[in-house]
Amino acid sequence: MDEHTFLNKFKPEAQAVIDQHQIPGVSFGVQKDGEHIICSNFGYRHVEDHCETTQDTVFGIASMTKSFTCVAIMQLQEAGKLAVHDEVIKYLPEFKTPCDSHAAKVTIHHLMTHTSGLPPLPTNLYTRKRSLEKDPSVKDYPSLDLTRASGDPIDTAEELMDFIGKLDFKLLGDPGTEFSYSNDGYALLGAIISRVSGQTYEQYVTDHILKPAGMTHSSFFIDDFKDYENVTTLYAKRSGEVYAAPIWWDAPASRAAGALKSTVNDILKYTEIYRNGGVVHGKQILTSESVQQMIYPHVQFEPDKFYGYGLRITPDYYGSTLIEHGGGSKGVSSFMSIIPEKDITGVVLTNLAGVPAHEILLGALNVLQGKTFANRHSTPVTINIRVEDLHEFTGTYTSEEGMKLTFTIKEDKLMFDNGVTEQALQAISEQMFLDEGGSFIKFIKSGDKVERVFCGSRQIFKD
Repeated sequence: MDEHTFLNKFKPEAQAVIDQHQIPGVSFGVQKDGEHIICSNFGYRHVEDHCETTQDTVFGIASMTKSFTCVAIMQLQEAGKLAVHDEVIKYLPEFKTPCDSHAAKVTIHHLMTHTSGLPPLPTNLYTRKRSLEKDPSVKDYPSLDLTRASGDPIDTAEELMDFIGKLDFKLLGDPGTEFSYSNDGYALLGAIISRVSGQTYEQYVTDHILKPAGMTHSSFFIDDFKDYENVTTLYAKRSGEVYAAPIWWDAPASRAAGALKSTVNDILKYTEIYRNGGVVHGKQILTSESVQQMIYPHVQFEPDKFYGYGLRITPDYYGSTLIEHGGGSKGVSSFMSIIPEKDITGVVLTNLAGVPAHEILLGALNVLQGKTFANRHSTPVTINIRVEDLHEFTGTYTSEEGMKLTFTIKEDKLMFDNGVTEQALQAISEQMFLDEGGSFIKFIKSGDKVERVFCGSRQIFKD
């Protein structure tokens, strides 16, 4: 498909998503065989000054950073400095959980696959506390209640481990048995990288990934771009109105979980690692064996999705493999994808939180493959559940990370309220449901009683 035909089919659909969600600026690009085939930009990096986005506009990428952290771990394994199945306490003896024997069994692999058994913890407020206290827009993030963070900020990995070690919380299960997305786990990986390499985490990634890959406009520090004007302003939303909220949040103790800033052009260079056997423009960043370990479907967390190392894997995506990861933070919604069998890579970066960047990129991949923008690679079959059997799921589920979910029954339907929207759920099994956006929600029992819910890739206990 030529670029003109593609854009005629893609741009109106993408623009509809952008308009619906009031996204100020979007930068998007797709490569085939390592060469740009489609690039498109929408809106502005700075609305008030009418500064348009480009392929070299710096955005936050948030949790897409996690795959960089895993590349660093794999490089250190190749160098013989660690092994992914080593116990974490070999490198971080301070790491503790409420059960000492549990902490002793957690491996690097468990952290990389979010299977350490750690539930969502209140650490995010403390690791970002210094930034949050300076930012007036924080009041427009309903999950962030600064009054809950009454203690000192967490600035170092050592302080983070001390904080976790003193918390009293219920573990999800033995290491390797339960998947729950954990920023804390990735913060610990950053600490391991620093201790093993003798460099700061940020410097290691810069020296061993960003520079060799030619990612010249990527950094963990916003101050590194002070002489580069093509940097997006961050935006937030209040009562349906989008406004500029320029303060970038930082969390020094957990940058390995989501602090990188980058551009579409730079991320497209980075995705070559997974398309091209670890090679980026002639530079061997990883061995092909390490790449295969990263994209292996280590743990299943949804009916058709698995987690690798810092990457989500869909093994049957229209008959190919989809490797992807997104990210979300203040003023950030990002998404990257790789389809290795078709030598296709893509990325979309935006400057507003909580918007469906993945819809834009997956829509583009659909159009590129001759499908409709909104096509889904699979459609789960819904079933009917008796109303009396829905009551066990009702109630409030609260995570220490700040998420509060309420389930009720209205007009014989199970309703889901996350504090932003309320919507009806459709059952696809006796304990698994789909929300209106197609995301999976699964209730987990302990014995005969519902104990927690899996939502937003996290396991959250019932109040």
